[in-house]
Amino acid sequence: MNSEQLEKIRTGSGFIAALDQSGGSSPKALKAYGIEDSEYNSDDEMFDCIHEMRTRIVTSQSFTGARILGAILFENTMDRSIGGVSSADYLWNNKSIVPFLKVDKGLMDENQGVQVMKPIDGLGALLSKAIDKHIFGTKMRSVIKLANQSGVNALVDQQFEIGNQILEAGLVPIIEPEVDIHSPEKSACEGLMRDAITRNLSNLPEGQSVMLKLTLPEEDNFYKDFVNDKRILRVVALSGGYSRIEANDRMSRNNGVVASFSRALTEGLSAQQSQNEFDDLLDASIQTIFEASNT
Repeated sequence: MNSEQLEKIRTGSGFIAALDQSGGSSPKALKAYGIEDSEYNSDDEMFDCIHEMRTRIVTSQSFTGARILGAILFENTMDRSIGGVSSADYLWNNKSIVPFLKVDKGLMDENQGVQVMKPIDGLGALLSKAIDKHIFGTKMRSVIKLANQSGVNALVDQQFEIGNQILEAGLVPIIEPEVDIHSPEKSACEGLMRDAITRNLSNLPEGQSVMLKLTLPEEDNFYKDFVNDKRILRVVALSGGYSRIEANDRMSRNNGVVASFSRALTEGLSAQQSQNEFDDLLDASIQTIFEASNT
């Protein structure tokens, strides 16, 4: 593991950019960027469009390690190149941004008020490839919709079970048990999830640490014990459907938690913008998220 990257994630100022839309979410991301689905005719063409969008973001003069700690990619992006080198190497060597990889394969149908992850077939081979590509850590998402204790426990247990496999491979897992912002029981879900995470942390192998990616809570500083826990490298927050303004507002009230935004980061960016317009808007977005993260 790269000790310089580890130190940056542990102590650096900034946030993590989530650039990990995969096959299912790419059409929506492209549409928001001003590219209609009629403009590509296959998955390959769609992924070409997504890579062009990501390359434009990553190579922008606004997108640097001065304000961004890390970036989460998905496998298709990891396998491609930016500026003539592998995407992960470009991020670290050219931008001082730590590369992460999304490893989950999507969600199961809702059961007991939650959506656990689908089985991650070929995880061992994917982790080996990630190490060869100089990836630092991984991310995997599941979703809590209702305050069902059995469901929440099963979901968090699955996250940590796979997280331990990722630790054994030599990578740092981002554990992401997202609480749906539209849940009618959001506060209760957060309480059950916090308890389940605390229980699982007590079983972490000695000397190992994970990251947490959590929905911004209803109660400010609800995760302060995690922020201060030596077993947790960093607590980051997803925007989860909140607008960038609301996500930043909530973020700024949760001390020590930093952003890991996807849609809220790219909000307003368009394929039709000139490079100057694109860079200026991205710069402004990055600055507001950076400021909200440094509280």
